[in-house]
Amino acid sequence: MASVINPRIPEFRSWPAARVDRGDVMTLVRFLEAHPRTLVLSGAGCSTDSGIPAYRDAHGRWTRRQPIQYQAFMSSESTRRRYWARSYLGWPRMQAARPNPAHRALAELQSAGLLGGLVTQNVDGLHQRAGSSDVVELHGTLSRVLCQHCGLKLGRDALQSELNACNPGWQARVEGINPDGDAELDEAAHRGFNFIDCPECSGILKPDVVFFGENVPAQRVERVRALLGDCDALLIVGSSLAVWSGFRFAREAALAGLPVVAVNQGRTRADDLLRFKVEASCHQVLATVGERLAAPKVFGKDR
Repeated sequence: MASVINPRIPEFRSWPAARVDRGDVMTLVRFLEAHPRTLVLSGAGCSTDSGIPAYRDAHGRWTRRQPIQYQAFMSSESTRRRYWARSYLGWPRMQAARPNPAHRALAELQSAGLLGGLVTQNVDGLHQRAGSSDVVELHGTLSRVLCQHCGLKLGRDALQSELNACNPGWQARVEGINPDGDAELDEAAHRGFNFIDCPECSGILKPDVVFFGENVPAQRVERVRALLGDCDALLIVGSSLAVWSGFRFAREAALAGLPVVAVNQGRTRADDLLRFKVEASCHQVLATVGERLAAPKVFGKDR
């Protein structure tokens, strides 16, 4: 899998060096009180405390292999075999992941009417499991598989059962798990793995996520822009914004005169656009924000 439009992403060293004002939890609390229609854009850092790793470190550098390319997946049977072997072993980890305090706090803030919307670059479904509604999954979801020919939709759990049946006794040593839900395996391990094509038309099955080299659907982009047009601020949570599909919304917000702030450990591509950044763990910051803002409204407590 992957998550964006152009695989030739500028490396962190080419991002503009910018001095960013530092904020703390109370700075963010006051900001959200002043901007009750803040749109949230979340990234991989929101899910790391759920056991799902990020691709990049605090400096924006790759810590794992770069994800698969769309054209390679579509044109090469061996590439698809490698992908599905890795996904087969990685899917149970994704299923076992549970929302962390960051996901739950955002759900509480949304339920209390304190957000203008929630957009995520993640494909793990943890925002929905935490109780968030109307989440825009910018890069799709791992929970569905689509036939690229006839459009048939399959649940990922159903496909896992089919792969189980096709691969009795197949085993491989897992060397790591990637944020897109696939496992790092020895290169020779996938050769004995059997994957399946569409049961209706024998077309190529692909997870319903945006691979590198593939465009985010235009309708999804326009939906995010509509949310951005109705909000009064943008909050980046746990994302370096290294990929254009997310960064463009920070840029568009800034160009529209909306304040942009972030909770992220390390550099972001939008540092020169930020009003301030809280450089700390997403789950620690948002849990406190939720206690300060959402809990009194959700649970009827005095502030």
